[in-house]
Amino acid sequence: MKAKKSFGQNWLKDDTTIEKIVEVANISDQDTILEVGPGLGALTRQLIKTKAKIVAVEADADLIPRLQRMFQDSSNFQLEQADILKYNHSLLPGGYKIVANIPYYLTSKLIRTFLESDNPPSEMVLMVQKEVAERIVAKPGAMSVLSFSVQYYARAEVVMAVSRELFEPVPKVDSAVIRIVLLPQPLFEADGKKLFRLVKAGFGEKRKMLRNSLSGGLNITADQADQLLLAAGIASTARAQELAMSDWSKLLESAIALELI
Repeated sequence: MKAKKSFGQNWLKDDTTIEKIVEVANISDQDTILEVGPGLGALTRQLIKTKAKIVAVEADADLIPRLQRMFQDSSNFQLEQADILKYNHSLLPGGYKIVANIPYYLTSKLIRTFLESDNPPSEMVLMVQKEVAERIVAKPGAMSVLSFSVQYYARAEVVMAVSRELFEPVPKVDSAVIRIVLLPQPLFEADGKKLFRLVKAGFGEKRKMLRNSLSGGLNITADQADQLLLAAGIASTARAQELAMSDWSKLLESAIALELI
């Protein structure tokens, strides 16, 4: 099968890496695993060996017959043809895991969708672009909406780097395997809509001071933005990427108290 750019397909062909992905996910025969984009079935084959229930969701209809033939004798395998962002994962049992080499153009949207859903996975082990993996685990000084989003809901770690040469066709960037384990509760209690409106406003204008970004993003005056930062104990010269997770909690509390959000 020829990889299709429209589906972001790059086939991982290294068995050692595939085995490491499955090992990191710590799968038992009682687990339900959601695999996004099984492709040619290399990772699927290893997942099936764990005896867990494997639910594979593939968007490319041309791959479905091949996958059906490959795994027709596997009683623990279920194949769905669907766009993962439209797939009804609410039907999956609580505590399911996602293990996948995902299409890279979907990464941020897919992670946010599942972290914020009413039926989130207990953990995700994903192959992503190396640069994206580094953004997800970033510390204050290099934070982004993506790193905030993941770290608000989960604990993340980069497990291993993966050379671009291990894929067919060879992509333009190196990759990494990342493990995201959901926290029992979000990092702090908050109105999700207000919190992410605030965060998106703060990161809305890259490299600008936070006071300017908040002023534009929340449609408030510069003086109000200064008042907000002062109330939260954050320097007026701070930038969004410099804030710790706890700073956003203080900022939200202050924004609500000042009726700015």
